[in-house]
Amino acid sequence: MIVEPIQYNMIEVFKTNVSEQQQADKLIGLLLNLLPNSNINFDLEDCDKVLRINHEMIEPDQIIGLLISNGFDCRVME
Repeated sequence: MIVEPIQYNMIEVFKTNVSEQQQADKLIGLLLNLLPNSNINFDLEDCDKVLRINHEMIEPDQIIGLLISNGFDCRVME
């Protein structure tokens, strides 16, 4: 029997001010360059315009910096 190592993924949730799908799509592309093989999505229907990222290692400051450098507000949801 082959036992594969358990891979623990982190999920981080951010509040943003991204309001349009085109903006979200552009940011997802940039985020995938930063975090390849991750699951990233925006919930633009939510009042907090939620960004969810599922990846093995997430540095929230990098995510926040990327969104801010592209003109958006972003902070970790508590």
